[in-house]
Amino acid sequence: MLDIPSRVRVHVETLLAAQNDMGVRDAFEHYAPVWKPDAMSAPHPPKVAGIDPTVPTPAHTVASAAPLSGAPAVPGAAAVPAPHPPGPGALLQDRLAGWVSDLTTLHELTERLSRTNALDPALHELLRAGAALVGARRGLVVLEPADGLGPRSTVGLGLGRADLGHLETVPRGALPYDTGGTAEAVRPDLFAEDGLDPRHREVAARLGYAASYARPLATDSAGRLGAVVWLYDEPAEPDERRRHLAGLYVRHATEHLARLLEVERTRACVATLTGELLPSRLPRVAGVQLAARHRTGPRGGGDWYDALPLPDAALGLSVGSVTGSGPGAVAAMGRLRASLRAYAVMEGEDPVAVLSDLELLLRLTEPARSATALFAYCEPALRKITLAGAGHSPPLLIGERRTEFAETSVSAPLGMLACWEAPSVEIQAEGGETVLLYTDGLLHRTGDPMDRAFTRLHAAAASVPRAVRHDPGAVADHVLRTVLPDGRDPGVPAGRAGAGPGDDSEEDVVLLAVRFD
Repeated sequence: MLDIPSRVRVHVETLLAAQNDMGVRDAFEHYAPVWKPDAMSAPHPPKVAGIDPTVPTPAHTVASAAPLSGAPAVPGAAAVPAPHPPGPGALLQDRLAGWVSDLTTLHELTERLSRTNALDPALHELLRAGAALVGARRGLVVLEPADGLGPRSTVGLGLGRADLGHLETVPRGALPYDTGGTAEAVRPDLFAEDGLDPRHREVAARLGYAASYARPLATDSAGRLGAVVWLYDEPAEPDERRRHLAGLYVRHATEHLARLLEVERTRACVATLTGELLPSRLPRVAGVQLAARHRTGPRGGGDWYDALPLPDAALGLSVGSVTGSGPGAVAAMGRLRASLRAYAVMEGEDPVAVLSDLELLLRLTEPARSATALFAYCEPALRKITLAGAGHSPPLLIGERRTEFAETSVSAPLGMLACWEAPSVEIQAEGGETVLLYTDGLLHRTGDPMDRAFTRLHAAAASVPRAVRHDPGAVADHVLRTVLPDGRDPGVPAGRAGAGPGDDSEEDVVLLAVRFD
């Protein structure tokens, strides 16, 4: 038995017990002693999250190099005693320091990954962290769920679209990764391999990589999602310690990606459902031009827009929002919009009657919900709009000589009072003016108080370039780009629902622009 001082022995046993409680003691047995790191032919990886994934040799265990046997002594130099090998206590302390450093690195990297809430940033984080762990500079991750439900995606680190396209020309079985495999693949020197596929050799030479290390994205609970591969500029391979760390990290990343994948699929289903419930195209009516933009939140909301041709060359316009989010709100929105269309056909020239009927239906069929709505009876030949609103923001008139909010009566949302009724108002537009109808989500997404949000919306409408004022779609796009702080893609054309990349706002946004000739 080793003669270890009691103070050292207590610290070692305590730390081992603590690590065993953390569920990581099995990882200890795989680590090589870190007081003398293994050499790698790949360049030293950059630090990630401020922590160097390699553990340097502690200074107190590094002994001066002993002179080679038979080497001549330096004249006048003092005799240097032979170095003493590090004692058992120092070796254990060095090994524990390496374990703690590795676990700290993994903890920071997994926390950074867990903070990602969408597939694309999660895949990029996986590539960056894994490259630091295995000592690579480039790589790619291929997402191909085994259930075939998608989505499919390929993301590169240090590789452009053209580089990824070159890799796709390599025969499936010769690729440096295998999306259907279940074991890691180490290829330390591609050009020294016998039978290397000629196309793979050509692509590797073109892209400038000579070795690869790949791991599958697969666990028992998540299934098989794809694979991730890191590329080395020169012949190289990660040592056993790095491979084990990468395996722990990739296993955690696979579980996280599986959760994000499920969220992504749910969002896509809700967006598809919303798109099917909204108009696939807007009608063409003489005297007006129409354009709509709809951006749905990540969980799907209940905002809608509609344009319905009515008798006597009239047009019924509506925008509204049902409280809540998710499939339930989307379904309620579809029911209300369909009912409003029926009421508009029967009594569209009286917007107050239309909203009164809708309010009664809401209280009877959706007692747990409320809704804001605006319905307008538009007469293009007269450039006149008669409208009524229930808890809805006023329309905005945009023209050469004025940019102003229409004066509307203040009223409660539908479903909030025992009986709803509010007077209607008339808007007389001029030729070339655009009337902009919108939902409150446009104001809420700014993150400003409502008074400042209205001011921002007014300023955005007033700044529409003169050259695009003839196009209601360009007017709506300009307003969206200017009002929303993220500056993302202005939205999706009418009939399609979608969210901007990484857009995690809970609010839907609807704009319906009506330009009078």
